[in-house]
Amino acid sequence: MKLAAVNLVGAWAIGVVDAESGTIRTAPAELGTVDDVIRGRLDLQLVADAVHGAEPRLLGEIRLGPPVQQFNRDVLCTGWNYLDHFHESAGKREGQDPVAVPAHPTFFTKGPDTVVGPHDPIAFDPTISAKWDYEAEIAIVIGRDGRSIPESTAHQHIFGYLVANDVSQRDLQRAHGGQWLKGKSIDATMPLGPWLTTADEIGAVTDLRISCELNGVELQRASAAEMAFPIPRLIAELSHGMTLRAGDVLLTGTPSGIGNAREPAVYLAEGDVLVTRVSGLGELRNTLRRVDLARAAT
Repeated sequence: MKLAAVNLVGAWAIGVVDAESGTIRTAPAELGTVDDVIRGRLDLQLVADAVHGAEPRLLGEIRLGPPVQQFNRDVLCTGWNYLDHFHESAGKREGQDPVAVPAHPTFFTKGPDTVVGPHDPIAFDPTISAKWDYEAEIAIVIGRDGRSIPESTAHQHIFGYLVANDVSQRDLQRAHGGQWLKGKSIDATMPLGPWLTTADEIGAVTDLRISCELNGVELQRASAAEMAFPIPRLIAELSHGMTLRAGDVLLTGTPSGIGNAREPAVYLAEGDVLVTRVSGLGELRNTLRRVDLARAAT
């Protein structure tokens, strides 16, 4: 099932997407949200029953939000999980190059206030950073709590899959003691969606293909089979001694083609249109919009 967050007047509701027809059927808002389904507070069959007989509407007529809106913690992320991306950035990390290819996954987090919907604008402020970069990724959502999860049963803890773009500020990423949190956590910069595809709809995850276009030009393309550490390994290592909980979001890394590694470098600017696709999971289409992020929030 493909579960979307649909904006109704004053509330978010669950939409069930038929990607082939480009339509969506929406459940009543009082039924609950996608977050309720992820956490087991609402059964998928009840959702299917609720939308049965509902009038289908074209996806283009509906405003979709990020499917996950309640976060247990920061968004969990994986770095350097495609070796071509690891190698393309060699010598361009401004003193942060590792000695060798990592023997274990590289994990970091980013704040949940980064998350925006699949067609929402991406906030952009050149006074915050001069090096805005794109990173197309597959994201997973945990659907079952677990600690020290064996790699062999890791798939049982995945609720579903989404598309993400880990928009990053490279100068901030390098400026804070080698820790990436700041350069990955600027408000309203990470589109997520367009819907949450439940794990039972995905065959071989390695067949998923990722791409990213900037203003109509494809800059990233890869297969999930190219991951250095497959998703079950990521879950096993991340959960070793650390509880993962239903609703946690994990980004699984970006392939080569990022702007910072190009010659000359390609950075995002106001008005740019970023399209992020994963086969079988849908696409994000977001425009960078100037926002005064340096102004204190009220």
